[in-house]
Amino acid sequence: MKHHDVIIIGAGAAGLMCAATAGYRGRDVLVLDNAKQAGRKILISGGGRCNFTNLKVEPANFLCGNPHFVKSALARYPSQQFIELVERHGIEYHERDHGQLFCNDSAKEIVTMLLTECEWAGVTIKLRTDILAVKKTEAGRFELNTSNGELSCDSLVIATGGLSMPKLGATPYGYQLAEQFGLKVLPTHAGLVPFTWHSEDKIRFEPLSGIAVPSRITAKDGTAFSEALLFTHRGLSGPAILQISNYWKAGETIEIDLLPNMDLAQLLEQQFAAHPKQSLRNTLSQWLPKRLVEVLFDEALLNKALNQLVHAERAKLVDDIHRWTLLMNGTEGYRTAEVTLGGIDSHELSSKTMEASKVAGLYFIGEVMDVSGWLGGFNFQWAWASGVAAGQAV
Repeated sequence: MKHHDVIIIGAGAAGLMCAATAGYRGRDVLVLDNAKQAGRKILISGGGRCNFTNLKVEPANFLCGNPHFVKSALARYPSQQFIELVERHGIEYHERDHGQLFCNDSAKEIVTMLLTECEWAGVTIKLRTDILAVKKTEAGRFELNTSNGELSCDSLVIATGGLSMPKLGATPYGYQLAEQFGLKVLPTHAGLVPFTWHSEDKIRFEPLSGIAVPSRITAKDGTAFSEALLFTHRGLSGPAILQISNYWKAGETIEIDLLPNMDLAQLLEQQFAAHPKQSLRNTLSQWLPKRLVEVLFDEALLNKALNQLVHAERAKLVDDIHRWTLLMNGTEGYRTAEVTLGGIDSHELSSKTMEASKVAGLYFIGEVMDVSGWLGGFNFQWAWASGVAAGQAV
């Protein structure tokens, strides 16, 4: 049975970051993964350009059952340190809205950087390896039965990710292992995910597929995001929808402001004064796509001139555009979700080292635990920060 100081299950963002960190400390590190290549989720992220971190990372950008849990790791490995690593490897990047950083060229550069760091740190990576069984011996070691033989280690790190994007090999293995060792796993569901229409709404709104508009979307709990909203064949997507999906629960409505930076009541007053005979259709089409206006409002109403609108009609119009309330059918689920909400209860883990308080030598990092970031590079920053925290401790 081959023995290593550290075995990490999962060759994704968190696992590779942890491996390099531990390797540089002189630890004998082995990374195992059932995939054919390392970092598959990194490769497809950010449209193939990898939104690898954010310039403005705050604990408030994360959802976790214990809101204080993320503070320590994020403070000890801030985004600036990962940016410096990217720069040392000569990777060119650019900033987009809200401090999001993307590779100029390709997400492959981030994977290559991590693999290079692992190589320099003396880390061994074995792909196409299935974990068949894990047990802890009385001596305190972990023994792993794998498809490539039996292994043992002093520290075992679980970096298996969540359930999102099953096509990339996502499995519930990390949760099952946590439960095997008596750790609490919180219910999981898809996060950063598009919404789907009810069948009757689908018929009405499907022709709008491809239209994107600025919006402000508010969830039942009052959380709101101002970003683009995208109509799709199946429902609603775009950054605003993905963000709000983390705060939405089945059966709840969402409220959409379709003119988030304008005052429609005031605009209508101005238009009425300047062009009283202009049709409502042409008036609204100055600020919103005409196709959207025609689907949202009745033909007879749109054909009215501004001076024909009664006060109640104008008031309802303002309400319908600034406070459009929708009951969505559901989400597209893990198939297109960018993250998994829920997972291993953070109360079971040390916020400084990611070690399980009940099981010495067992660590959980990245998406497998109950920490989910907003859209915009925050989930990668959690992968880097939690990976470093465990890598410094194993």
